[in-house]
Amino acid sequence: MPLNSQNQMQLLSDILSNHSADCCGSVSECEQVERLVKSLMVNADIHENVKPVLQEIYQYSQSGISSADLSNHITSNQENLSQWVTDMNNYS
Repeated sequence: MPLNSQNQMQLLSDILSNHSADCCGSVSECEQVERLVKSLMVNADIHENVKPVLQEIYQYSQSGISSADLSNHITSNQENLSQWVTDMNNYS
């Protein structure tokens, strides 16, 4: 069963919140974030104001996938993670 855009936004928010709270994650989570963002970016139901945030999250996931130290990558993006979740909640 495919997820609707609201479910996708919630899942994305949950993953980013977990990264922020735990200061760790996995490459597979970054790959899932990447897939979610790609799907949301082409969805007409997504508010235009959230698309720049999604683009930043996409860059975060790309960097995380190729990072030699994923925990450090997540830690260095702590402020961004919190802000992205707040921004997504404001527009969803």
